[in-house]
Amino acid sequence: MTEIEQAIGYQFKQPRLLTQAFTHRSFGTPHNERLEFLGDSVLNCAIAQFLYTRFPDLPEGVLSRLRANLVRQQSLFEIAEKLKLGEFLRLGDGEVKSGGRSRPSILADALESIFGAVLLDSNFDQAQQVIHHLYADSIAAIDPKTPAKDSKTLLQEVLQSRHLPLPDYVLVNTTGHAHEQIFSIDCVIPALGIHTSGVANSRRAAEQAAALTAHQAIMTEATLTSVRKSGK
Repeated sequence: MTEIEQAIGYQFKQPRLLTQAFTHRSFGTPHNERLEFLGDSVLNCAIAQFLYTRFPDLPEGVLSRLRANLVRQQSLFEIAEKLKLGEFLRLGDGEVKSGGRSRPSILADALESIFGAVLLDSNFDQAQQVIHHLYADSIAAIDPKTPAKDSKTLLQEVLQSRHLPLPDYVLVNTTGHAHEQIFSIDCVIPALGIHTSGVANSRRAAEQAAALTAHQAIMTEATLTSVRKSGK
């Protein structure tokens, strides 16, 4: 059993599938894009089934938010980093030079590709076991009483509580090839003089990043104001 197979808790009967899962399109074919497509669906189904069974009283909306937080790129990237997947990636020279081994989108896609490869090598139950094994810490940390909210929702709530207009999200720039674009988004809140930026490989993720920085700025200022008042 290889090092990565030990880490994910599964030994491949067809090692070529694991090799393909680590192959980026810049390296050649067969690459991992089709496996990533399959793995994305496996991941969503496995996490949805686990949440449905573990939290029988939670409504659909809360379950959806919990699942979205677990399957988002950042969550996948953090698991991939722990597994040191970057060391196993097969990348073209250009991607290697541009830092592809540590790029969140590439690592997240590789992890989903592994899930798809396990499904093809065995069955859904095995893929589900691998996912639960790798997500054990994240799943254990779930508190259904305080379901995770995304940054845009948190920012919207704090602005509404102050009776302020919602922020404007402005697309500043788009770079890269069509299949790997990088988006730069500004979050603008004129009433508070806040102007933050977010960069990610999807417009939604960039908006979330900008919203997170804006929310943190508001909460930091609120804390400082409270401290100043208490010191008087």
